[in-house]
Amino acid sequence: MNIRISVRSLVEFIFRSGDISDSSSGALPVEAMNAGSRIHRKLQKRAGSYYASEVPLKITSECGGHVITVEGRADGIIDRRGTAREADGIAADKGGEQPDENKIQIAPAVHEPDVLAENEDEGHVMDMVRGYEVNFGESDVMIDEIKGVYRNLDDVEEPLRVHVAQAMCYAYIYAREKQYDDIDVRISYVNLDSEKEKFFRRNYRFGYLEEWFASMTGKLAIWLDMVEKHICLRDESIVDMEFPFEYRKGQKEMALYVYKAIEKKGNLYVQAPTGIGKTMAAVYPTIKSFVQGDVSKLFYLTAKTIAHTVARGAIQKLMDRGLEFKTVILTAKEKICLQDEMDCNPALCPYANGHFDRVNEALYDLVSNESIIDREIVRRYAERYQVCPFELSLDASLFADAVIGDYNYVFDPRASLKRFFAGDGNTPGNYVFLVDEAHNLVDRASSMYSAHIIKEDFLELRKLTAQYGGRLTRYLSSCNRELLALKKNVPAEGYEVLPSIAGLHLKLLGLHDALDLFLEEHGQIPERKEVLNFYFNLTSFLNIAEIVDENYIMYDEILPDGRFMVKLYCVKPAANISACLDKGLTTVFFSATILPIRYYMEMLSDCPDDQAIYIRSPFAQENRRILIANDVTTRYTRRNDEQYGNIYSYIESVVSAKKGNYMVFFPSYAMLEHVQAFAGEMERLHHVKVIVQTPYMNEADREEFLNTFETENGVLAFCIMGGIFSEGIDLTGDKLVGAIVVGPGLPQVCTERKLMMDYFDARGGSAGVRGDSDGFRYAYQYPGINKVFQAAGRVIRTETDRGVILLLDERFNSRRYSELFPVEWNDYEICNRKNVAGLLEDFWKDKSKEN
Repeated sequence: MNIRISVRSLVEFIFRSGDISDSSSGALPVEAMNAGSRIHRKLQKRAGSYYASEVPLKITSECGGHVITVEGRADGIIDRRGTAREADGIAADKGGEQPDENKIQIAPAVHEPDVLAENEDEGHVMDMVRGYEVNFGESDVMIDEIKGVYRNLDDVEEPLRVHVAQAMCYAYIYAREKQYDDIDVRISYVNLDSEKEKFFRRNYRFGYLEEWFASMTGKLAIWLDMVEKHICLRDESIVDMEFPFEYRKGQKEMALYVYKAIEKKGNLYVQAPTGIGKTMAAVYPTIKSFVQGDVSKLFYLTAKTIAHTVARGAIQKLMDRGLEFKTVILTAKEKICLQDEMDCNPALCPYANGHFDRVNEALYDLVSNESIIDREIVRRYAERYQVCPFELSLDASLFADAVIGDYNYVFDPRASLKRFFAGDGNTPGNYVFLVDEAHNLVDRASSMYSAHIIKEDFLELRKLTAQYGGRLTRYLSSCNRELLALKKNVPAEGYEVLPSIAGLHLKLLGLHDALDLFLEEHGQIPERKEVLNFYFNLTSFLNIAEIVDENYIMYDEILPDGRFMVKLYCVKPAANISACLDKGLTTVFFSATILPIRYYMEMLSDCPDDQAIYIRSPFAQENRRILIANDVTTRYTRRNDEQYGNIYSYIESVVSAKKGNYMVFFPSYAMLEHVQAFAGEMERLHHVKVIVQTPYMNEADREEFLNTFETENGVLAFCIMGGIFSEGIDLTGDKLVGAIVVGPGLPQVCTERKLMMDYFDARGGSAGVRGDSDGFRYAYQYPGINKVFQAAGRVIRTETDRGVILLLDERFNSRRYSELFPVEWNDYEICNRKNVAGLLEDFWKDKSKEN
């Protein structure tokens, strides 16, 4: 097989070693990376005229039947020898002696380690650094590898193995290109704060580098053999792979559109009803596209863990019919951790300690022998090899055909898979993103691309670290004073929109540098966990600050508990999401409730070339009845015992019309409790079992709650709209025969909803069904109506299901809401407390006749 790999990626994979650091998940803010770039430029500029910077180097070689192209940019190259050659050439043209092209003038003999032993392991790289000089010196030819660090350079006794290997790669490529018999390598460490420098330098014979490079690519070839063998088996199994069952109505249409979207490398939005098999309709054409070479990896992204099971089931069905496919199901770090308490400090975690010394052996074993790599599989291999299961699963994703996980692995700048998405974005990967339940992504993405800091956290950290004194205390105090000045301008119990945070931003950057140094110097202090938590949050804030644009609102606010917050609020995440989508070829957003679709397209990608399709429900409309009550309201200003009593009377009418299992969805726990107070006699009078969703239900509580529907008939469940039971659950047949939705699901009024409403009012949104630019739609109505659709969608799940949907609020009867309804809701009826019982009786009577 042919492969292109960067020098850095190659050496970091083959020569990685050591521990997982408890601070390794905190990515440097953009400003810190810029500081590293400035250091590079500074050293490169002062190195003199012989110094060539950012020199592109590439080599293509064959190893074990594989064609491997290794490429990268050397930070710097000094080549006086080449310059001298050019001068000699000019002299020869003028009658001077012509140099012998086959005889290379070399430096005096140098000391170097023994040639590689036949079976020497990766540890040999550290042997090569013995004898380094800690000075600049003079050299005819030298490769310079510059590394900006925050470490105290007095503690750096030798360069890291991967840094040496990276420089040796460049040295080999350059020496081979120039036909040099020897070459110097220098590792230049520069402290990003003090700009203090430390150099490690030595000379290598070309023959040694050649053997070393061949040994390294030979190790890579072992992995390539495994990958190539799997790809051949996979593609062969896909060629004749057929759809695993008979197409349902609408399913084939969706599959065809997905296939065409991949072919055209465009994005697709799909509104399709529950029950047609959306997951298989998305997965099947994507996998078929692997054979054409269009796709190399499928990312199935969800908002909830339960959806992972559905995606896994679809792939498993295809595997049961002969598909050869490797799938990794990613689990959150805290859930897959093998320790009782997650702490990535290598002094406390045996799996973090020496992880990189053992992980490649674990990874090869895992990927070679497993097809569906889930939480339990990963934990088993991690225990066997004493490595971190989370990091092992991320490594395994490199060798997977499909990766199933949460949205954040692609879209969240704090948690995205850097293995795939950390490049400059110029060359997208052959990835397809399948975004399930895409209606959830708007709020999730807004949260991912927002960040905040709390003034009181700075005071708390200063108090915790005061005993260590020094620079960190000074920076914490300086930032606190800046925050205090902002706080004085905020109205009591109010908020203020900020035109700029430039002064605060500058001080926070200084604090971040101080924290880097502090964490380096105080590795095992009792307060380390608290310092790290603060550090990660500050890093996130600084990274988000670098991408703030017209889609953001910066504001500060005095919170209800009296704390003071500064927030970077991403109102419209489309630009940030689009930058992620550009890392792949095609994204398919699909959901049963992605209406109005123009709103979601504007909020998630805002690209005029994106396509959208609406797939109608295949289920007979006569199997369900939709009723809208026009004599009840849930408006906040009109909530009282009379209205709660009206709501309860409707609930009584529904459960009295037919014995069965019902769900009632409320906009808040407060309203749920008010209506529940009327239901004291419900169980005795109507022979139903009342169960109630409560806050903070654990997994066992949820299972018990849902199991009631599986085992009993005559269940009335009081639930929260938009909560854990309003989407993602599948109660078919008689397990659920009715849903009562109380109110239009409007989000509670809060600072950010007000800001969002003002933002879209000022700009004039385009998603309104009548060209309405009303910010109220964006901030409240669209998010609310989606919760209504989700709750109502619990009822009809298959073509044989029958049930009723009752919408309780007069607003549903207004055109502002009814024009947002799905096409299939065109047969809704208006009811009131006087006629609802008759309408329900007629519906169930008709159904009993059919039976």
